[in-house]
Amino acid sequence: QVQLVESGGGLVQPGGSLRLSCAASGSMASHYTMGWYRQAPGKQRELVAAITGDDVTHIEDSVKGRFTISREFAKNMVFLQMNSLKPEDTAIYYCNVFYSDSITSYDYWGQGTQVTVSS
Repeated sequence: QVQLVESGGGLVQPGGSLRLSCAASGSMASHYTMGWYRQAPGKQRELVAAITGDDVTHIEDSVKGRFTISREFAKNMVFLQMNSLKPEDTAIYYCNVFYSDSITSYDYWGQGTQVTVSS
């Protein structure tokens, strides 16, 4: 099993910044993708950003230029730096670990951390 613990959420004014952290522990493959998703009230969960085991990043268009994803491989951690935050970024942000082998795929989620952007 894999455990994911997020931190860093909170209340911030529009234009402000937050940095989310996620620490993964447990039994995982040596090569896996870590990502951040978010879910706003009344909306479906959506991908925000992801980073592969080869350090290749993907940022969704809605946050491109404002959010940055990074990873500390030695500590099994992933970070989401969020700048120029907007009210529409308000959501619960979830950390995700994904990998697959020849038999099946593995998908793990954290409990989520609330991000509220409001004046």
